[in-house]
Order: sequence, then C-alpha cells, then structure tokens
Amino acid sequence: QVQLVESGGGLVQAGGSLRLSCAASGSYRRIFAMGWYRQAPGKERELVSIALGGGSTNYDDSVRGRFSISRDNAKSTAHLQMNSLKPEDTAVYYCFLDTPAGRSWGQGTQVTVSS
Repeated sequence: QVQLVESGGGLVQAGGSLRLSCAASGSYRRIFAMGWYRQAPGKERELVSIALGGGSTNYDDSVRGRFSISRDNAKSTAHLQMNSLKPEDTAVYYCFLDTPAGRSWGQGTQVTVSS
C-alpha cells in the first residue's frame, strides 16, 4: 500500500510562486511516474505535469515554461515549482504515483491565486 502526503499549497498573488511537494511511503517495487493533476471548481481534473521513471517530464501547455517538476528518487518525493502564477491556476492540486500495483493519490492541496 502506498501513501502520498502533499504539502506546499496556499494563497499567493498573481505573479507569485509556490512549491508543492509530494512524499511517498509504503511498499512498492518501482515508480513508473509521479506528477500532479488539478481540479478547479466546476471543471474536470486535468493533468498538470508528469515525471516519468526514465527522467523525462511533460507539462500541460497552460503551465509549460512556468512550472517545473522534479523528483528525488532516493527520497521518493516529487516537487512542483510553480512560478508566474495566474488566477486561472487556482485549483486543488492532486499528486499521483504510478507503480506496478496501480495509481495512488495524495489528499490534495489548495492553490489559490488572487488577481
């Protein structure tokens, strides 16, 4: 069983920065990918960024160039550095972890960007 604990959300003004962290614990043999989805009120959950096991990363077009994902394999953690935040980035951000057993989710952390 895998547990994910997220941290780092909060309230920030437009143009500001936040750093989300996701710490994984539990039993798993291999990490295929880690990343974040987000869900704004009244909208579907969307993939923000993903870091694959081989080291490659990908981003939604709306955040590319502003967000940066990184992984610390030794600590089983991932971080999402979010710069130049916009009000439309306001959402609950959910960390996820893909292993051979399937996908696990974090509890979600609120990010609110004021204009």
